[in-house]
Amino acid sequence: MRLPHLLYGLYERRLSTSLPSAQMPRHVGVILDGNRRWARSFGETAATGHRRGADKIAEFLGWAEELGVEVVTLWMLSTDNLARPQEELADLLDIIRDAVQDLAESGRWRLRVVGRLDLLPPELAGAVRSAADATRGVQGLQVNVAVGYGGRHEIADAVRSYLKEEAAQGTTLAELAGRIDVDDIAAHLYTKGQPDPELVIRTSGEQRVGGFLMWQSAHSELYFCEAYWPDFRRVDFLRALRDFSQRERRLGR
Repeated sequence: MRLPHLLYGLYERRLSTSLPSAQMPRHVGVILDGNRRWARSFGETAATGHRRGADKIAEFLGWAEELGVEVVTLWMLSTDNLARPQEELADLLDIIRDAVQDLAESGRWRLRVVGRLDLLPPELAGAVRSAADATRGVQGLQVNVAVGYGGRHEIADAVRSYLKEEAAQGTTLAELAGRIDVDDIAAHLYTKGQPDPELVIRTSGEQRVGGFLMWQSAHSELYFCEAYWPDFRRVDFLRALRDFSQRERRLGR
């Protein structure tokens, strides 16, 4: 039993040292998928899977921090997830609240909550907002916690914010129609001021992005991992980074 573990450790270290630091993504987005299927594979409840997935988050952020990633966006709850059965959803919302508060209390990362908080129960929205506010002075890795998040909602919110801002300055609709550009929308996204994600990882074997960072991921490299999120290992992350470093990123040019 010890030999395979030893070989695994050697392989992980070899992967880590082989990664070119100059080609490390600044921003990594992660779709945390597979918690329920992980739980079902053990005959456990969905809540057990969600708790195990929440426990993985701090570990993953530690890996990202160690490897020099600057921004991580974690998709913890989509707008579609809000239609899940009420009992499961209530457990999931409690787990998300506790997870976000634990991340904030660690004092290690600066949190930003992104999503439609108005769609969440007021108690949860207030708790995650307060947790993020408490980390404003933290330096280092920035962590976007996507809760009640949908890519289409984000773009709609960005356009709405831009229109309100311009209307307050007396700009007419005709003037807006003549000059609106992609930079105007980008400046009102939830992730404004941050680099777009160069790498988006989805766990659980599903090969779709489901509306995650739709605007920002136009040039992202996508990596689909078979492991369920609770089983996601450091070596899986290193493999994703190795794959990213080997791709030729022409960005349409």
